[in-house]
Amino acid sequence: MSDTASGPDTTSPYVIVSSDTHAGLPCEEYRPYLDPGVLDAFDDYVAERHEHRRLAEETNAEFIARWESENAEGLRGGHDPEVRDKELDADGVAGEVIFADADAVTGQESPPFGAGLHAGQITDPVLAFAGARAHNRWLVDFCATNPVRRAGVALVPITHDIDRAVAEIEWLADKPGIRGIMIPTMWHGFPPYSSRHYDRVWAACQDAGLVVHTHSGEADFDAYGDNIAIYVNEVPFWTYRTLWHLLLSGTFDRFPGLRYAVVECGSWWVGDLLWKADVNFGASYKIKKLSAKVKGLLSRLPSEYVGTNVFIGASTMSREEIRRRHVNGIDALMWGTDYPHPEGSWPHTVERLTSDFRDVSVEDTRRLLGLNAVECYRMDLEGLSEIAARIGPTPADLHQDPDLRTPPDAVRKARWWFDEYGIPFPGEGGGER
Repeated sequence: MSDTASGPDTTSPYVIVSSDTHAGLPCEEYRPYLDPGVLDAFDDYVAERHEHRRLAEETNAEFIARWESENAEGLRGGHDPEVRDKELDADGVAGEVIFADADAVTGQESPPFGAGLHAGQITDPVLAFAGARAHNRWLVDFCATNPVRRAGVALVPITHDIDRAVAEIEWLADKPGIRGIMIPTMWHGFPPYSSRHYDRVWAACQDAGLVVHTHSGEADFDAYGDNIAIYVNEVPFWTYRTLWHLLLSGTFDRFPGLRYAVVECGSWWVGDLLWKADVNFGASYKIKKLSAKVKGLLSRLPSEYVGTNVFIGASTMSREEIRRRHVNGIDALMWGTDYPHPEGSWPHTVERLTSDFRDVSVEDTRRLLGLNAVECYRMDLEGLSEIAARIGPTPADLHQDPDLRTPPDAVRKARWWFDEYGIPFPGEGGGER
């Protein structure tokens, strides 16, 4: 599937790596993975989860019944590895990045005490780590069933206890198939992620080669009440807020091997924020006062960290986001199915790809669908290519034009602000940062 001397490979199947999938046990089945001291609290949690399902069925019974009946077998793949591999095969997906909370409809397959996508809501550090640890123990076993194909993202509630967080990261470091950690999206009353308070965590992740993540889920719930519309519009901000705290505090300069991925909040916001960040801190003559304030924190323009330290798990990107790929980060954007959540492309992924990538060059498609994720997570490209040769769609399957090429200056033209604000484009020289 590699490019040839005459141009990109336009015939081999795509190595698709879904940057966003979910897995987890039915909540009561986490019991064997828990420490004995929290079992009473766990019983209360399981009862709360079942009550949550009852309430969900009262308000959304028709959708739940239809979703679960039409996809009964595939939904078992949330915790059954054999079923899961069959579903990945049918979707043409060779590899996957796995997050917690397999059931996004009724919340039944969630880590104990809410330690997954809503981990920041847990106030008791004992329960926060107990729930995370139980899921991680299970996830290690689950990923070991096919470590070439699976990139598991473990749970580490770093806000509660740095020592325990570092110990968990070190325990995870050599586990087959474990490729990253997810931290709470919001830090609430704890130090922000721009604080040096977390440097030991970042150092441990850098040393272990584990990618740090925030994933859409938590937001400012107290402000919304029952207004789901406000939540839907605001949750992306809370998810990608960590990016700016890490980037603009110089974290990636202190830890140049650290990688961070923000997941399932789209990519529509990336280009405009890179524009503003580059202009504010790019030594433009208009804003020297701001540039001077970060001198010594950033050695590059903010946009230069995207694709090296920063990656975007944009899940099932819209066609418009795919069109904006060169401004938002052609070497950082990662497509995903969100399996087995209903808002994703499963179980109709190939149809979605055929619709959305028809007018995209093969070389760009290869990056968005898999190669960026392989780079971010240091996955086994050779092993994934063997799987893709059996199940992956080809450019011809997606009805793509094999003669369509990406212009070599596509990113240069897309990032218009360099010319408009007089900022030297990376690689063209032009002065001090």
